[in-house]
Amino acid sequence: MQFEQITEGAALPELEFPVTASAIVAGALATNDYENVHHDKAAAEATGVPDIFMNILTTNGLVQRYVGQWAGRSARVRKIAIKLGAPNFVGDTMRINGSVSHVDQAKREVAVTVSGRNRIGEHVGATVTLHFPERNAA
Repeated sequence: MQFEQITEGAALPELEFPVTASAIVAGALATNDYENVHHDKAAAEATGVPDIFMNILTTNGLVQRYVGQWAGRSARVRKIAIKLGAPNFVGDTMRINGSVSHVDQAKREVAVTVSGRNRIGEHVGATVTLHFPERNAA
């Protein structure tokens, strides 16, 4: 994405992410989160939930992936504000949507509002601020 083409209100394409046991466990392992509720169904059930569930660092990574794929390689994440809601359990599909909420021409920054929802409700709400460096003059 080229900074000059970005407008406030522009919608990002939806990303559907199937929440599998493998994705939950791999995300927990990759982020060194060994809490048993992210890999042991019986331990998760003992806390009153129906299955293992995704950790916040995996969610953060998915939000970055979603915005990063749209923005392209030149964009740099300046800030992420995330709020978790409904858990992502095995068998869910998280649908991630976003839109450009602010464009700062002077700073070459863009704020993207992101929402990831599953069958229960909103799993994640986030605002991601991106910086687009000047392109090299040829």
